[in-house]
Amino acid sequence: MEPTIFETNPPAAKVIDDSLADTRLACFWIDDIAGSAARYPALEGDRRVDDAVVGGGFAGLWTAIKLKTEHPERRVILLEAKRVGWAASGRNGGFCEASITHGEPNAESRWPDEIGTLRRLGYENLDAIERFIEQHGLDVDWERTGQLSVANAPHQVEWLGEGDDPEVETLDAEQVRERIDSPTFLGGDFSPRENANIHPAKLAAELARYASEIGVEIHEESRVLNLEGAADAPIELSTTGGLVTAERVALCTNVFPSLLKRYAFHTVPVYDYVLMTEPLSDEQLESIGWKGREGLADMANQFHYSRLTKDNRILWGGYDAVYFAGGRIRHEYEDRMESHRRLASHFFTTFPQLEGLKFTHRWAGVIDTSTRFCAFFGQAHGGRVQYVAGFTGLGVGATHFAADVIVDRLEGRVTERTELEMVKQVPLPFPPEPAASVGINLTRWSLDRADHNRGRRNVLLKTLDALGLGFDS
Repeated sequence: MEPTIFETNPPAAKVIDDSLADTRLACFWIDDIAGSAARYPALEGDRRVDDAVVGGGFAGLWTAIKLKTEHPERRVILLEAKRVGWAASGRNGGFCEASITHGEPNAESRWPDEIGTLRRLGYENLDAIERFIEQHGLDVDWERTGQLSVANAPHQVEWLGEGDDPEVETLDAEQVRERIDSPTFLGGDFSPRENANIHPAKLAAELARYASEIGVEIHEESRVLNLEGAADAPIELSTTGGLVTAERVALCTNVFPSLLKRYAFHTVPVYDYVLMTEPLSDEQLESIGWKGREGLADMANQFHYSRLTKDNRILWGGYDAVYFAGGRIRHEYEDRMESHRRLASHFFTTFPQLEGLKFTHRWAGVIDTSTRFCAFFGQAHGGRVQYVAGFTGLGVGATHFAADVIVDRLEGRVTERTELEMVKQVPLPFPPEPAASVGINLTRWSLDRADHNRGRRNVLLKTLDALGLGFDS
């Protein structure tokens, strides 16, 4: 097996120790708005509404806004178990990408006949998000920067330019380093329209503010415990604060257990780890370039992602994607110094000129992984309950598309979106424990081996590919 660049050229242990010495175990984005984000009251007593949305992340917020906008006269309520945007929506890297399928290769392997449509809809979706933010003056640090995917190994260079998107520009090592200067970059693909950088916690807070202003009733600290109903009867949501009776319900609970038992095994929680640096000085920023402020990712199976913030910090995340046996979601899983040290090491291998830079925050977020690695849609009770989950870490933009699908289906509309095979198909569930732990961790090990073996996939990965369960994004 061949070592990766991160294993052959690691920084000194002291560099890693010093960089992490004063970090705060907290999400930078959520910390950054802690004193300014609005709070919404917990539900007290019973309610009867037209539409209920469960989940105060991006998918739930977009859905509530679209439902209320379409029918201003209807009563729309949004129920959040903790705080708006506190989970995946506030903890991610802040990339709002055009892809609604977790990358074009994933779409090509699953829906080859729809690839052109999916690409177009993805760009249209990202454009629609941008228009909404501009029209309503949302303060979310939006920057339409494009996306740069870089090769860190010779075999990855061979993958450059493989797609058929005419907007993607393939760059050699010199051209890539003119954009972002790293000795590990051997080439890259740049997609100018593929990505916008945002402040994700600000986006959640601003969507909630707008939703509240147009009449959506938002309740935080209001966990939904149970859902009951039938095709010809109102849906009842039992919560920690009272009973909500609704004609229609949208379930946007992401990684958390589905209120519909039929989807209990369709997602698993995978932990992703992130670091945030202190703001770079002008000299430090000059040493790496990055004048285009592109979103950055590498092409490995275990990939890193990175971007600049408004105040010129560098966010650095990815690589480790950890599934803990039992599939539980626990706060203590966020404090995994092994992963944060590995990220710090890889950061200084990528940017040795920044040695001495400190990290201020380290955190983790839980990804709702599905077996097809992008969102899927479900329904119950005669279509009056709609469900979406499984974004697999690329949901910031895709949640807006998902909200459009949910509203179309609740309204009974047949549209281009609802007729996509991607929307109509439901992926295979994961097996129960302990088979889930064995299979997921063996797959992760195999992906790591492929990164050490010129990208060659072993028998397990080839079998998963043949079954439509392979990861290639």
